[in-house]
Amino acid sequence: MSTAATPSIAPSVLSPFVDVRPGELKALALSFAFFFSVLCSYYIVRPLRDEMAISLGGDFIQQSFLIAFIVMLAAVPVFGWIVAHMPRRLIVPAVYGFFILCLAGFWLMHLRGKPSAMEASIFYIWVNIFSLFTVSLFWSVMSDVWSTEQAKRLFSVISLGGTAGALTGPLLIQALLKIIGVDNLFLVSIVFLTIALLAAQVLRNHTGRGPTHTSERAEGGSILAGAINVWKSPYLFRIAIWIFAANMVGIFFYLEQARIFGALLPEREARILFLSQMEAATSVLTILFEVFVTARLLKWFGAGRTLAIAPLFVAAALAAILLTPSLWVIASIMVASRAIGYGVSNPAIRVLYTVVAPADKYRSQNFIDTLVHRGGNAASSWLFNDAAKALGIAASLIAAASIPLALVWAWLSLDLGKRQEKAVADRGEPAETAGH
Repeated sequence: MSTAATPSIAPSVLSPFVDVRPGELKALALSFAFFFSVLCSYYIVRPLRDEMAISLGGDFIQQSFLIAFIVMLAAVPVFGWIVAHMPRRLIVPAVYGFFILCLAGFWLMHLRGKPSAMEASIFYIWVNIFSLFTVSLFWSVMSDVWSTEQAKRLFSVISLGGTAGALTGPLLIQALLKIIGVDNLFLVSIVFLTIALLAAQVLRNHTGRGPTHTSERAEGGSILAGAINVWKSPYLFRIAIWIFAANMVGIFFYLEQARIFGALLPEREARILFLSQMEAATSVLTILFEVFVTARLLKWFGAGRTLAIAPLFVAAALAAILLTPSLWVIASIMVASRAIGYGVSNPAIRVLYTVVAPADKYRSQNFIDTLVHRGGNAASSWLFNDAAKALGIAASLIAAASIPLALVWAWLSLDLGKRQEKAVADRGEPAETAGH
C-alpha cells in the first residue's frame, strides 16, 4: 500500500491505543469506515432473522441452513466468474451493487404488506448469504491491502470498525423504528451498504491496486478451482477445517439457545428484548477485546496461539452446559463465544491469509468463507437436530463427546500458527517492519 506521509500528528495521538505508523492512517480510517458500514447495514436487518429462527424452531433452522448451502453452490461460481473476469476496481461495486438491489426489492415487498411465509423464508436465507458475501469480500480486500506485519498491528482496529457498526445498527433501529417504521429500515441499510461501497473505492484509489497484484484484472477462478486449491494446500485445508469446526460448534450453541429460549421465553417481545440485550453485551465485549486485547495477543503470541483461545473456551463452555444447561448459562456462552469469534479469532484468521497467493485472497478464501462456512452450518444443524433426534442422543451427550474434539481443534490452531510464521520467514518479510 501507499506509504506517502500523512501530514498529521494523529499517529502519535493514537499510539497509546494502536500501533499506527506514518502513511497508514488514511487507509486505516477508510478500512474502519468500510467495515463499519458493511456490518451496520447487516445488523439493521439481522434482528428480524434471529427472532424468526426462534419462533419457527430448530426444524426451520436446520432446513434454512441446508437451503442456504444449496444456494451457495449456485452463487459462489458466479462470484468466482466475477473475480476472474471483471477488472478489480469493479468487483466490490458489482457484488455490493447486487445486494443493494436486493435490499431495495425487499423494501418494495414489505411496502405491499406483511410478507408471506415463503417470502419470510426467502428473506431469512438471503440475510445469511448477504452477511457471508459482503464480509468475505471485505476481508479479501483487507488481506490484499495490508501485509502480515501490518495485519497483526491493525486488523483488530479494523475489526473494531465492524463491531461499532454491529452496535450502531440495532441502536438505529431503536431510534428510527417509531419515526420511519419497519419497512423503511431497508432504506437505512441501503444507505450504509452504499457508504461501504464508496469507502472501498476510495481505499483502492489511495492504496493503488494492492501489494500483490501486477495486473488490473484480479486472479480468480471457478468455485471448483477454489475447492481444488484448498484441497491441495495443507495450509488452506487446515484453515478450512478450522472454520468448519468453528461453525459446527457455533450451530450447536445456536440450537441450544433456540431450544432453551423457546421453552423459557414464550413471549415474542421477551425474546426480542433478551436478544437485543445479548447483542449489546456481545458488541461491548467485542470492542473491549479489539481495543485492549487482540492486537497485543497477535503481537506477543502470534496468530496460532491467539486462535487457540476459541477452542479452549469452547471446551470450558461445553463442560458448563453439561453441569448447568440454563437460560443464563447459554446466554453467557453465546455472548462470550461470539465476542471471542468476532474480536479475537476473526482478526487472527485474517492474518493467516496475508501469506497466501494473490488468487487465493479472493478465490480460495471466498470458497472457505462461503461454502465451507455454510457447509458447516448445514452439517451441524442436521447432526444436532435431525440425526440426534432420530438416534435419541441428548444434547448433554453431544456436549460431552465434543470436549476432546475441541482440544484437537486447539492443536490445529497452534499448527496453523507455525505454518503461517514459516511462510512469513520464507518470504523474507521482517518480523516488525514489513510493509508495502
